[in-house]
Amino acid sequence: MPAPDVWTWLTIPAIGAVIGWSTNWLAVKMIFRPVKPRRLLFFRLQGLVPRRQQDLARAIGRVVGNHLVEHKDIVRGLNKLDLAGVLGKVLDRGLGPKIQELRGLPLIGGFLTEARVGEIRESIVAGIMEHKDAVLDEVEKGLAKGLDVPALVEKKVAAFSVEKLENLILEVANRELRAIVVLGGVLGALIGLGQVAFLWWHGGW
Repeated sequence: MPAPDVWTWLTIPAIGAVIGWSTNWLAVKMIFRPVKPRRLLFFRLQGLVPRRQQDLARAIGRVVGNHLVEHKDIVRGLNKLDLAGVLGKVLDRGLGPKIQELRGLPLIGGFLTEARVGEIRESIVAGIMEHKDAVLDEVEKGLAKGLDVPALVEKKVAAFSVEKLENLILEVANRELRAIVVLGGVLGALIGLGQVAFLWWHGGW
């Protein structure tokens, strides 16, 4: 039996490549689209991300809150701050106006010189820094009571628009999703070649 001509070897794999590429392209698009539910005959179509956004938000919140960002990690980050400098700025802002008022009083005003105020400020900061670990422990306890990281992340992700979620996912996985589409075309072409070879081999051509 004669071998298939060159046109056959080209067209069937090409058709397979187009089918493989287009089906994978459509599958990737259906991760995000359609955003709103659509009816197609007896089927209800909606993209995976918009349909499962709440579940996705809950899962991301659980992973971030329980495995990636814990309260002790936040406190560890605070421990790297220049806490003394921060406290000094807070005292300057908080006590500055009050000290100006006290300086207007007859007896106390003469006592509150710039040097004396500086000494008081440094004394307060030094006293707090001596108990820095205890302060951070209290901060961690406060975070544990008042900051629910999983719930916060879940709320944020659930409030994202589908377009924003799509951009975030594509920012991370765009190359891999493109590779899936290309791989569909390659596999389609290989299947087409296999079909031509199979028919030729078994005399079905």
